[in-house]
Amino acid sequence: MAVEVTVMGEAAALDPVTTEVVGSGLLDAAEGVGAALVRGAFSPNIKERRDCSAAVFDAGGELVAQAEHIPLHLGSLMGVVREVLRRFPAPADGASEGGLRPGDAFIANDPYAAGGTHLPDITLVSPFFHGGRLVGFVANIAHHSDVGGAVPGGIAGDARSIYEEGLRLPPLRVMEGGRLRDDVVELISLNCRLPEQRRLDLQAQVAANAVGLARLESLCRRYGACTVARTMAALLDYSEGRLRRVVRDIPDGVYSFEDFLDDDGLGRGPLPVRVSVRVEGEDLTFDFTGSAPQVGSAVNVPRAALEATVFYAVKAALDPDLPANGGFHRVITIRTEPGSILDPRPPAACGARTDTCQRVAGTVLGALAKARPERVPAGSNDASTAVVFSGRDARGREFVYVEAVGGGGGARPGKDGLSGVQVHVTNTSNLPVEALEAEFPLRVEAYRFAPGSGGPGRWKGGLGLVRDIRVLADGVVFSCHGDRQKIPPYGLRGGGPGRPGRFVLNPGRPDERVLPSKTSGVVLCRGDLLRIVTPGGGGYGRPT
Repeated sequence: MAVEVTVMGEAAALDPVTTEVVGSGLLDAAEGVGAALVRGAFSPNIKERRDCSAAVFDAGGELVAQAEHIPLHLGSLMGVVREVLRRFPAPADGASEGGLRPGDAFIANDPYAAGGTHLPDITLVSPFFHGGRLVGFVANIAHHSDVGGAVPGGIAGDARSIYEEGLRLPPLRVMEGGRLRDDVVELISLNCRLPEQRRLDLQAQVAANAVGLARLESLCRRYGACTVARTMAALLDYSEGRLRRVVRDIPDGVYSFEDFLDDDGLGRGPLPVRVSVRVEGEDLTFDFTGSAPQVGSAVNVPRAALEATVFYAVKAALDPDLPANGGFHRVITIRTEPGSILDPRPPAACGARTDTCQRVAGTVLGALAKARPERVPAGSNDASTAVVFSGRDARGREFVYVEAVGGGGGARPGKDGLSGVQVHVTNTSNLPVEALEAEFPLRVEAYRFAPGSGGPGRWKGGLGLVRDIRVLADGVVFSCHGDRQKIPPYGLRGGGPGRPGRFVLNPGRPDERVLPSKTSGVVLCRGDLLRIVTPGGGGYGRPT
């Protein structure tokens, strides 16, 4: 059946075959950007761990295609595109003074001035023009291993304000007329450790967007810019309508849940994360009133990151095959209290926002489990467990090693939880041991599942991981942020909780000590061993 869509003042019927083909082309453009970025990047965090994402947006800044990378990155991608459109308006016809122009690209990372979610995630946005008309945007985001700040890596869980976390970038025009602005690249690299690595990774981001622009150009030449724009609108409408049909089948009512972060890294905690999900006809409202006030450490969550987390949880729980575009976002309303941990005021630090976002995802899923118990698993490890080792190797070269270590997945109705996996809004690969040891003065002496860490149940929670890293140089600085080290992942329907994780320095030695879950600047000596233990998942159903 043909679908009539009005775009750019014109109405036309789109047949399903054209819609499917052009829609696949839009997704291919997004996936092509991500693949090119992984192939072209220089730093292990992007080329090996794939800590990056890519997407295509329409001319109004709505998401139309997201590559299968990291759900949380959608927050920065959406936020930066919106801010670019606000600051650099789209021209009515052709180029405009100060506005968007063909050959432009914009770079940004700041949570408060640019719609970002934390500073190491640098977003590059390229407007796409065809025939002098703005058709959409190609965007990618990459987690850079360092952007300056008080400690290497810029993600210390105990940072007191965003000024400690690194270089803040509002949307800046980094390309003009298709030429890279060396002054902007130099500004960024001069404020970062490993400046050459930053330059190379930024160039990889520019080249990756060029792949997406070329694929969109091919689509427009074959089908016409108007057809491509109409397809974008049709895909958004389809996604919205599909989720509305799913929501109609859920009984109207309010479904509430609460969980807690261990602490803020500065001695305050536990910190509540509360949500009430109101189902009313075809609409969903997520009210986070009652969550903890913003804190003086890095676990605050910018609005864009909260939105991305809620969108992920809705898709995962209600319709995993729902197309990943902004159409279904229209069904969802999010309410927060300004000045809370989920809607902080500047200059609140937010480098460790991932741990709180993981708790938000688990809390939303806990609420939705009351509405759809057959679709939602028990609590997963729900933590980022991010670690940073930095210093100089034997040849005097500075290094920064960033890793987020997976844990146990929650048990599901009918299945045990997965072991040693990333969950919810993080989706990075582990850094292979061979790559780690080749790049850094570190040695991995153990990498195994944590026995007994999964929660008991009719279906057992997945196991967390143990990773022992030996330091092979003096003066190595360790920083981290994690959670679920005091309050374990929850079980569902009678299942037991998973076992918490921990960071242990020199286990089994007289100087053994357990490190805080959120800390920075711990100086390690040659021969020290850092044990990373990640949480297991919760169990599902009574063990008996």
